[in-house]
Amino acid sequence: MPEHGSKPTGLRRAVRRNVMARGRVTLDALEHLVGGLGTAVLAFVALFWMALVALACVVGVGLVLAPTVPRLVRAVADRERARLSRWGPEIIGPEPAPARVRAAFADPAVRRDLCWVLVHGTFGLFIGAACATMPPQAVQDVTYPLWWRLVKPEASSPNLVFWPVDDMLSAFAVVPVGLGWIAVLIGLGPRMARLQAWPGRRLLTPPHDTDLSLRVAQLSATRAAALDAHATELRRIERSLHDGTQNRLVAVTVMLGATRRALARDPSSADAMLERAQDAAEQALAELRTVVRGILPPVLADRGLAGALSGLAAGCGVPCRIDVDVPGRCAASTEATTYFVVAEALTNVSRHSRAQNATVTVRRQDDRLFLRVDDDGRGGADQGHGSGIDGIRRRVEAHDGRLTMTSPPGGPTTLEVELPCGS
Repeated sequence: MPEHGSKPTGLRRAVRRNVMARGRVTLDALEHLVGGLGTAVLAFVALFWMALVALACVVGVGLVLAPTVPRLVRAVADRERARLSRWGPEIIGPEPAPARVRAAFADPAVRRDLCWVLVHGTFGLFIGAACATMPPQAVQDVTYPLWWRLVKPEASSPNLVFWPVDDMLSAFAVVPVGLGWIAVLIGLGPRMARLQAWPGRRLLTPPHDTDLSLRVAQLSATRAAALDAHATELRRIERSLHDGTQNRLVAVTVMLGATRRALARDPSSADAMLERAQDAAEQALAELRTVVRGILPPVLADRGLAGALSGLAAGCGVPCRIDVDVPGRCAASTEATTYFVVAEALTNVSRHSRAQNATVTVRRQDDRLFLRVDDDGRGGADQGHGSGIDGIRRRVEAHDGRLTMTSPPGGPTTLEVELPCGS
């Protein structure tokens, strides 16, 4: 009987996880669309201002207002760059636009910003407005049988309902329309969010031939972060050896000296002192192993990344599911960074989140490794206050990676890391 009952239980859990994952994806897409709607409204305002300045130029007044156009367009485009950088790879802005109007409009970056304003202020505005109205429309239609009698008969048919609603049966017939809105949002929401963001990803990134200096500056900052992380790691190892292992070895030396003196005076007490010295030596050896694991965990070489992460999940104080799909082996530094990120994240989940479940997902796509740690805890995680997130970020950025954390109050918390796989 237990074997027969375990399959439906496992199936229900899998279905619940899939539903929750799909719900998170839909909510993220809706959040992206609403954020894109905000920048689309700003782009539409910029378009409207450009049209006013163009009309004013016909009568000669617009020449005074013309310098405001590239500055306004650049300000709106920078808002979109910041928004897209929060949800994906960072978009580095171009150099400031030239002060002179003719030189500004001759700048390729300004022209690309103008093209983006034209597309996002029209097409992006339409997509954002259409998707943002779907949730209210779905709530209205699904709950329509509860309140349709409160509205006037001539206004009792909601949008896109072509039949008159004059009784309870016709009111309940509106419910499938609301469910259809929900299905459309779940099925097409992520695609619409990507479609809305595509012009910005295409037009707001600087050309490859002008990105070299920016990339050099970024790599210089990454190198500085790597050196800082290395120095921090050396200090941590030094403290561990000095405060732990060294003290244990000193205690062993003292006990062995006391044992030699006890052999001459009271041989019967020498056994107890040797036993204490042996215990201290074993503790020193255990601490030394811990320090070595902190440098490069041997379990990675012995069991691979999936086995090492499974070991971390087994020792986590919260039930944790591991889902690793990484064909082949990555660079040792990448695997070690992934291991330490998961170890620190699961430690935070156990200590601070009050979560019931956690999930670690690792995927490899081409030359990038993607790590995601989810928990259903109380949320509100902060980089400060000893959470360890800032240390994780420095370790990830030292490998030219990217970390994104979403932890609203009330949960859930999602930690996403992207790392180069290396060879």
